[in-house]
Amino acid sequence: MFRAGVVTIYVSDMDRAVQFYTEALGFALKERYGNHWASIDGGPGLTIGLHPATAEVPAGRQGSIALGLYLSQPIAEAVKTLTSRGIAFTGPVINDDGMLSLAFFTDPDGNSLYLAEMSQSYK
Repeated sequence: MFRAGVVTIYVSDMDRAVQFYTEALGFALKERYGNHWASIDGGPGLTIGLHPATAEVPAGRQGSIALGLYLSQPIAEAVKTLTSRGIAFTGPVINDDGMLSLAFFTDPDGNSLYLAEMSQSYK
């Protein structure tokens, strides 16, 4: 039925958002239409859509979105790499009974993102 999806994130500054998602996180820019829209390749089946904030949908409204990123490497390595790129995590890596490890951070508008590493037995 479905082959892919897009998560739309409302941002206050398109240039800053594109820079964060491409340079800090390392995703590829698929397309950009000025300050009206940008598509970021989030990996197989995921597109991250960046849209300018409006009066009706402001940027970074807490709790309005959380983007989870599944990892292909240990979470400690990913945290180290992203920290070196200027990303500040909101706390230590959380380990949920050995099933899942999570690390939380935000984008420049305060939108919530998290890294997720599943344990080998749950992959």
